[in-house]
Amino acid sequence: MAPRRADHDYVRLANFSKGDSWQGGGVENVDLVWSNAQAEVHRFVVGPVANNVYVVRCRSTGEATLIDAANEHERLLRVATQLGVTSVLETHGHWDHVGAVTEVRAAGIGVWVRSEDAHLLPSYDHLLEDDDSFSVGRLRLSTIHTPGHTPGSICFALNDTPVLFTGDTLFPGGPGNATFEGGDFTTIIRSIDDRLFRPFVADTLIFPGHGDSSTIGAERPHLDEWVARGW
Repeated sequence: MAPRRADHDYVRLANFSKGDSWQGGGVENVDLVWSNAQAEVHRFVVGPVANNVYVVRCRSTGEATLIDAANEHERLLRVATQLGVTSVLETHGHWDHVGAVTEVRAAGIGVWVRSEDAHLLPSYDHLLEDDDSFSVGRLRLSTIHTPGHTPGSICFALNDTPVLFTGDTLFPGGPGNATFEGGDFTTIIRSIDDRLFRPFVADTLIFPGHGDSSTIGAERPHLDEWVARGW
């Protein structure tokens, strides 16, 4: 969940680093932020606290999944239709990440979430397991349970690529806000260190739930600073 700017859920909300702009069928302001021969990652920004919504698309099959049905459901569904979205993965259950869940389910798109955060959603279809593989056409996303921002926070790594979606667990400049109900600072630091910093190489790209992207290598050296400051 992204608070107003007085809080520290995301450390900065700067201008987005734009990739190639993707426009089609009247859908605008969707950026192609990463791609290779097999996969595309699209990003667009919605809602009052500028949530990043990502679409991971398999180039071979045209099938796609959307990460965080956050807000602006009409626009979100137009993008989903254009890009072939067949599923939604929720990084956690805070209000600003789930505002379009009811509408995407009504459109026949299944919603997946961790069991610990499922009660925060108006409804859902499936539960996500830790250390599992989620198929998107011929692509695979690995699930990484990272509690601390919420008990059910989860990250997604796009297999055989440097792409890692960190939700509100890890941002450029620090962890997500651990002061909300169910959050815990010690837990989120442990999640970041054990589940993200240790397993992933330095050039891994992190795509957070708000604001700019970064890399594991840019953020990992600052872990002790974050612990010392306490947020």
